[in-house]
Amino acid sequence: MPRYGWINVNPQLTIELKAEAKRLGFSLVGIAPATEADGFAQFERWLDAGFHGEMDYLQNRREARRHPRSILDSVQSVVVLGMDYSKQAENQLPPNHGRVASYACGPDYHPYLWDLLKQLGAWLESQIPNSQTRGVTDSAPLLERDFARRAGLGWFGKNTMLINKHTGSYFFLAALLTNAALAPDDVHSASHCGTCTACLDACPTDAFPQAGVLDARKCISYFTIESKTIAPIEHRSNIGNWIFGCDICQEVCPWNRNAESRTVHFPSQPDLASISAIELLNLSREEFRLRFRLTSLSRAKWQGLRRNAAIVLGNIGDERAIPALEQAIRDDDLVVSEVADWAKHAILERHNDNRNSSDRSDG
Repeated sequence: MPRYGWINVNPQLTIELKAEAKRLGFSLVGIAPATEADGFAQFERWLDAGFHGEMDYLQNRREARRHPRSILDSVQSVVVLGMDYSKQAENQLPPNHGRVASYACGPDYHPYLWDLLKQLGAWLESQIPNSQTRGVTDSAPLLERDFARRAGLGWFGKNTMLINKHTGSYFFLAALLTNAALAPDDVHSASHCGTCTACLDACPTDAFPQAGVLDARKCISYFTIESKTIAPIEHRSNIGNWIFGCDICQEVCPWNRNAESRTVHFPSQPDLASISAIELLNLSREEFRLRFRLTSLSRAKWQGLRRNAAIVLGNIGDERAIPALEQAIRDDDLVVSEVADWAKHAILERHNDNRNSSDRSDG
């Protein structure tokens, strides 16, 4: 019965709740008590070091992430959920195509997960009169990885991602907050990375100053999604062919070796896995909206995705991209124009270097 605004629950209901979450397609489900986030002090140190870069929303709402009651005042339990997404195959790309991070090769996961969270919340509220729920994804001020570890779902890898022994790290995290006092799971207290540093060694931009710490200002995902400016020249070539996001630190993780064998419920759109950078550069604002409005790629916005396309073309170095780049140099957006100019000169410089090398070989 209600006590101080929260509700004690029969342990059997916790079991039934987990079964309902699995029925909805969540591969992972665990329950943590709603107390202050374990890693809040570390989060504050990370912010104070400036590792968040242009992501001011993290700084502006830092205090809200201290405790989940900032989202639901009467919260007693945090139901943490994981949903697997498909790992995209590392195939040879068509000419002048860029790669998209695996999680974005489908519909925008926010509304997709919100719909499922509403269904799970409605189920729980139907079982417990006067209960309250609130479903959240990574758009809410919750340090979800902290509660996922506390709910027994996995450990923090050296690349800062949550890793689960059975499913690896190719999954979304979501949470259902409730004022029902559900039976909590055991905390996942061990780390299973051992001496492996594959993720740290593979990062082309050295975005990890130390194991377990990400300097977002050097991360390819940050450059291609969060940042509204231009990646520094010293990092542009390291972005490689990534048009949106990056999977490198996941691709090399031993715990993801069996990622293809999982049963994945999140829809996959293989046509998003690689995209023609020339086509992107030529897209009108309206064409961009129609093509990407229901996907995660919309987060980069029209200018951002075209900026990324120009960087990718400069890194690929194909002279066939020069006409599209020359047109983009005349673009009204100064970021797109500047990057297109850089990309054109990068292609010409590479072509001249190759020609000079060939001439020396012939001589």
